[in-house]
Amino acid sequence: MTAADGVAAILVLALTLYSWSGLADYGAGFWDFFSGTREAGREPRKLIDAAVTPVWEANHVWLIFIFVVAWTGFGVAFASIMTTLFIPLSLAALGVVLRGASFALRKDAALAGRRHLAGWLFGLGSFITPFFFGAALGGIAAGRVPVGNAAGHEITSWWNPVSVTAGLIAVSMGAFLAAVYLIAESRRRGLSGLEDHFRVRAVGAGIFALAAGIGCAIALYSDNRQMFDRFVQRGIPLLVIGVLALALAFFLTRRGTVRGLRVVSVVGVAALIWAWAFSQAPYLLPFTLTINGGAGAEPTLQWLLVWSGIAFLLIVPALTLLYTLDQRTTDLGEDPLTSR
Repeated sequence: MTAADGVAAILVLALTLYSWSGLADYGAGFWDFFSGTREAGREPRKLIDAAVTPVWEANHVWLIFIFVVAWTGFGVAFASIMTTLFIPLSLAALGVVLRGASFALRKDAALAGRRHLAGWLFGLGSFITPFFFGAALGGIAAGRVPVGNAAGHEITSWWNPVSVTAGLIAVSMGAFLAAVYLIAESRRRGLSGLEDHFRVRAVGAGIFALAAGIGCAIALYSDNRQMFDRFVQRGIPLLVIGVLALALAFFLTRRGTVRGLRVVSVVGVAALIWAWAFSQAPYLLPFTLTINGGAGAEPTLQWLLVWSGIAFLLIVPALTLLYTLDQRTTDLGEDPLTSR
């Protein structure tokens, strides 16, 4: 394995960690948006507030990490992606701003009688960000991002069947993970009614994710047969693991079993991400730019490996402590608001 391969593996690992935390965070905002009217959705929103408040900023540390490692280690690919996919990535950034600002200012919004509006903006941002991130990844996987400054088409590079279905997969998987986490949180707090509330939503999100995945596979078969064949031939073991893990999570959800539910859910999501990574390797941009061909200078990559290792040693224990403390008390962070 070269230094470039090591940096690429770190990027996939960081993307996996971000899916477990940040993607689920977007999913919580999605359920906040679809919790019903002000009165009907009061209790689910209170739980979402309580669960998200202590960790929502920490959940997105991996997004910054991914961007820094990508532009440092693979500058050519990063420039090609950022210029060709400028529109969806800008819309994803807009969603980050919308959800962050509305969630951070929700207390002030409540005092001004605009809590419901803040929640609506939070939910909107929580939908458009994962959708456009997923659409961008779909465009890359479909081979619609050529090497060069804005070398790809500014619209069809991300607005195509593969990208749209990939965006829907990202949204639905985030919603599924969030619902699973909220089921466990409801059980921990003794809120049986909310446990049932989020169980129904987890099942619905899982079914929608499966349908979106099938649609994405069909679209990829028509759009880029070579990439589809690589998924089938190289990624099939991980795809099977992912599907079986998510099927088990679906089964546990239907039975009302919480023990082990979060573990099998995150394993399923991770397996699907690594199936994509192994299928696309050794290409950064299928099928024009390889990992070694698009890598930076060797000393830069070696130092990037060193500092990435240090970052993991510092960040992972800190986040583990945060999540552990959060799970041991119901009072970590701000008090959830009682009105929307």
